[in-house]
Amino acid sequence: MEEKLFLTPQEILEHEFKIDARGYRMQEVDKFLDMVIRDYTEFLRYIKKLEQDNIDLIEDNRKLQSEYRRIKAELESVSGSGSNNSASTDVLKRLSNLEKIVYGKE
Repeated sequence: MEEKLFLTPQEILEHEFKIDARGYRMQEVDKFLDMVIRDYTEFLRYIKKLEQDNIDLIEDNRKLQSEYRRIKAELESVSGSGSNNSASTDVLKRLSNLEKIVYGKE
């Protein structure tokens, strides 16, 4: 995202305007640029936080999908062997709970 931005807060702070006899009031320009810098800094901080949140959620999703596949394989092996009914029930409940988490099913 940062590579798409034209200015950094530091570049805004250090920008020099040419002075003209009929130009803008320097104090007003400085005050406005200070507000832009504050907003821009907050904007960048918020983007970085959202990017980290996104990375964390992707990792959580990957872990849950891996667990889902593992339990599904376990269920298939248990149901294929025709053994212990209570173990199958436990695996089915765990699988159902993971499906709710991973896929948002109710």
